[in-house]
Amino acid sequence: MSQNTHEEIQQILDRAVAEDGIPGVVAEVHDTDGMWFGTAGVADLATGRSRQLGEHLHIGSSGKAFTAATVLTLAAEGRLSLDDPVNTWLPGVMETGGYDGDKITIRHLLNHTGGLFLTGLAPELQHSMVTQPTRVWTTSELVKLAVSQPPAGEPGEQFVYSNGGYYLAGAIIEKATGNTYAAEVERAVIRPLDLTHTHVRPADATGYPDPHPAAYITGALKDGVDPATLTAENWASMIDHDNPPTDVTALNTSWGWAAGGIVSTTEDLTRFLRAIATGGLLPPAQHHEMWTMVTNGGVVWLPHARYGLGVIEFDSAGMDGLTVRGVSGTLPGSFTLALSTDDGRRSVAIHTNIEPKTLDLPIKIIKAVYGVALA
Repeated sequence: MSQNTHEEIQQILDRAVAEDGIPGVVAEVHDTDGMWFGTAGVADLATGRSRQLGEHLHIGSSGKAFTAATVLTLAAEGRLSLDDPVNTWLPGVMETGGYDGDKITIRHLLNHTGGLFLTGLAPELQHSMVTQPTRVWTTSELVKLAVSQPPAGEPGEQFVYSNGGYYLAGAIIEKATGNTYAAEVERAVIRPLDLTHTHVRPADATGYPDPHPAAYITGALKDGVDPATLTAENWASMIDHDNPPTDVTALNTSWGWAAGGIVSTTEDLTRFLRAIATGGLLPPAQHHEMWTMVTNGGVVWLPHARYGLGVIEFDSAGMDGLTVRGVSGTLPGSFTLALSTDDGRRSVAIHTNIEPKTLDLPIKIIKAVYGVALA
């Protein structure tokens, strides 16, 4: 990658801080010429400490790929099947929610086509995050949360992004193995890839290993808004984004768990992504399953992006013939996007210590690294 490209990426990072209100941002780029790392802004607004290589980051929903890879490892070992109904492993769990656990399969859970509602907008979760930011959610509470609202559709009917499906997948991992979710992710993913700076965040964690950036939010519910009234259609209009940055580094994230409870670094995340993108972690059959995209899901969030099992892939028409694969995740105070070509030769991982208000940053980074203007 040329020096001009590195300079272009650095300019993008600088503008994100100067114009978009992002406290700090990093980008790690790998290609055949080696690695380039760039930063802008600060890791901590209070101290002015700079961002740096090797920071421990909460990668949010990028952790779904770790869950999917663990399930696929169990499938390769013959310990479960993606076509197993949920009731095979968690009998009766879905009965109280109006769901059919005999029709919803593990595959449905992982590619968000099981008809589960958008769990992140569950009133009790939204209310808890506002009024009890240090609350520790148990596995049983998360499984109940997954089916606490009526179905969004029939199994296999449509793509509806739902953390609840991953809560159920995590519970199935534990039921099938007799081990904790964290132990199985360690066995199936972290140790084989030697991800020495990656772990499942403990449910009661109140901090991160050093070094790490502080996490900030500016968005908050508008005055007078009842969290119980939030829906998938109205939630964006209920957020006030004009608040000064608030430090939420100590926020409890146990509600992420198997849907997004991984702490990693840009280096480890890049290694993980390149392994799953190229077939370096899973056997061929399971690698194929992971990258079988949902055909009826439409655009996930970035133009031309489709969803597989915990992962995204851009269709080649949108990427000028390239196959670009990735993971992404947000949570209060953190945004992560990691992308790689399917041969692993060109990758990028970015992180901001606040959730960006627009898609400008990832779209500009994609154009700089892959030469494609998404539209």
